[in-house]
Amino acid sequence: MKEVLNPDRIPRHIAIIMDGNGRWAKKKGAMRIFGHRHAIKAVKDTIECAENLGVDYLTLFSFSTENWSRPLEEVNGLMELLVKTITDEVPMMMDNNIQLESIGDIDSLPKSAYNKLMEAKKTTSVNTGLTVILALSYSGKWEITQATKRIAQKISEGKLKVEDVTQEVVADHLETAGIPDPELMIRTSGEYRISNFLLWQSAYTELFFSPVLWPDFRREHLVSAILDFQKRERRFGKTGEQVKS
Repeated sequence: MKEVLNPDRIPRHIAIIMDGNGRWAKKKGAMRIFGHRHAIKAVKDTIECAENLGVDYLTLFSFSTENWSRPLEEVNGLMELLVKTITDEVPMMMDNNIQLESIGDIDSLPKSAYNKLMEAKKTTSVNTGLTVILALSYSGKWEITQATKRIAQKISEGKLKVEDVTQEVVADHLETAGIPDPELMIRTSGEYRISNFLLWQSAYTELFFSPVLWPDFRREHLVSAILDFQKRERRFGKTGEQVKS
């Protein structure tokens, strides 16, 4: 797969909206949690492929703030699955020099999930390769609201002046402070929206929509998305002529 890609244009940061687990399960005549369980293979394949290709950051939209309103049985099942997956995958992360991070309101997670997440983040913090970022209890509007509150608090304490608030200052108060914006965002399952994900960071992100339901997503699908990305001209407000020169 590496042969078909330009190694000099591998996205440094890829973000993925992992969508379609419920529909996949419904097609199988099973409950939604069945689809979530079978999505683990897609996560593993994607992480392994990203690591092999030299991606620096991989952000996975795992659980949104809106997902808390789903049926209690599904939410509980997802949280149990989260704990088990994190526990099971730490050895793999250590073997492959992968660091685990998270963004979102993780304080709202059940204690068992929170503890396992923090333990895994601490254990893998020594690793220097691919950083896998789980977006948990996360939404873009929540994140921007929290950043605004932090900035307002600093202004009220006299630590920051209103006239000093720039785009860079806002970015420094987001959950992703210190992390480059994603160059490529992938959404699976054929839906065409970003669903409140990385709203600030995706201002110039290239979007790729795959018809594949997330449990069926494999490394060849990731490579196809990157190949499509490499065919695009990223102008950032400039003309095509300016970019080429």
